[in-house]
Amino acid sequence: MSKLYSSMEEAVADIRDGATLIVGGFGLCGIPENLIAALKKQGTKDLCVVSNNCGVDDCGLGLLLANKQIKKMISSYVGENKTFEQQFLSGELEVELVPQGTLAERIRAGGAGIPGFYTASGVGTLVAEGKEHKEFDGRTYLLEKGIVGDFALVKAWKADPLGNLVFRKTSRNFNPLAATAGKVTIVEVEEIVPLGELNPDDIHTPGIYVQRIVKGASYEKRIERLTVRSKEVSE
Repeated sequence: MSKLYSSMEEAVADIRDGATLIVGGFGLCGIPENLIAALKKQGTKDLCVVSNNCGVDDCGLGLLLANKQIKKMISSYVGENKTFEQQFLSGELEVELVPQGTLAERIRAGGAGIPGFYTASGVGTLVAEGKEHKEFDGRTYLLEKGIVGDFALVKAWKADPLGNLVFRKTSRNFNPLAATAGKVTIVEVEEIVPLGELNPDDIHTPGIYVQRIVKGASYEKRIERLTVRSKEVSE
């Protein structure tokens, strides 16, 4: 069966209400923006979304948030999004904050079939509440559980028809981890190349982890917060 899909809408058509999604990206870098837009158009709701953050108010996962399609966010950063703040404070949005390294390892563990692991991150903080504590060599650690998603939404630079993926520079971020941890991994790419064109040494994620590939039509080069030098500053 071919992994190539003709449209974003077709690729996400079976994502149903209440699904758990693992979404690649860091800020607005390397986000599967076209898949997110298709999911917004589809209107799927009550989603549990696992991602480093939730985009901004008018871009990325922030679009799903503004459309009230997300029920719970599991993430490590919640800044740059006023809608996120409003929904959390009003009780509309459930939030599980996870230290960034722990989040990455929880996704990696889920993809590797590891149900849980111990980490010292979060000991003595709100993160530790309700979690098993255990001492190793005189130091306290928390038990954290691996995360597996019903679907993973991933952005890659290049793919071949078998789903072998190459990511571009910093847009690699959480994407390779997310690709391994979805029961169904859907990848939007900038370019689909013929079989054999990718150098095996350059492949970041092997196609065994990928079920669906769809080519994106266009991408917006967004900057979350633009900082420039004041005119008053002398040369």
